[in-house]
Amino acid sequence: MNSSFHNKSGFSPVKLSRNRWNVLDMIDIIGGHTISTHLLYDVDMTWAETLREKLKALGINMTVTAILLKAIGLAQRTHPLSRTIRLPDGRMALLHKIIAGFTVERFVDNEPTVFFGAIDEPDSKPLTQIADELKAYGEEEIEAVPQLAIEHRFNHMPWLIRQFILWLGMWFPSIRLRYMGATFGVSSLGKFGCRVLLPPCVSPSTFGIGAIEQRPVAIDGKVEIRPIMSLVLNFDHRVIDGAPAARFMQDVVRLIQGDLEEFIQDELEKLASNKIAPAAFA
Repeated sequence: MNSSFHNKSGFSPVKLSRNRWNVLDMIDIIGGHTISTHLLYDVDMTWAETLREKLKALGINMTVTAILLKAIGLAQRTHPLSRTIRLPDGRMALLHKIIAGFTVERFVDNEPTVFFGAIDEPDSKPLTQIADELKAYGEEEIEAVPQLAIEHRFNHMPWLIRQFILWLGMWFPSIRLRYMGATFGVSSLGKFGCRVLLPPCVSPSTFGIGAIEQRPVAIDGKVEIRPIMSLVLNFDHRVIDGAPAARFMQDVVRLIQGDLEEFIQDELEKLASNKIAPAAFA
């Protein structure tokens, strides 16, 4: 099309990049059939930030995302509806194995491309292992990370084959688990200063993470400045009602605000002893 046509029409056609197909399929096919409902909580990140400082002193760079994946995974243990999906014929399927999903932006062909990472059983893995796996998703070559390699190839499959695989996944949980098994998903734009994120509902429980900000809050009748993060849950209202979803969120918030400590105490003590041991022989 020539420039004169563009000027007369007021627009120009843009080709959809294959690198966006995975995201569009998840939104259109998986998320398009849900009745999305959102819950927004402001989370006091004082304990989490203190934990990160303690680990930093031990030479460990711990991300907020790793802490969130651990907390949400633990909360899903006792809230099975938060990891339940609805099939097209109305049947429900409980996903047994807890799998953390999260968005990863990588550059493919010089353009930003969103992938969906996955970490198995974050509820039982050490925080440091979760952090290492997250780092690999962000830094390793795409072909070196199995999940990224699969999605990259899936992006370049013929349209009909892709649609057929996704259709099978909608109807048969065993196939869904093989290709998109996340029981919850996390998407964060906090590093861009985004305060609140309402993500599409593409997993049984989908979380939007905002930036950690210093905000005034009332503590025991006094105003204090605390690091606060807005956390949004998007869930399918056909599967779970508002009250059980809120109880699930309350447990997630409590874990992030300090209840997580009892689940990682052994790991923290081991990390501290490993740090101290070399000095004893100096």
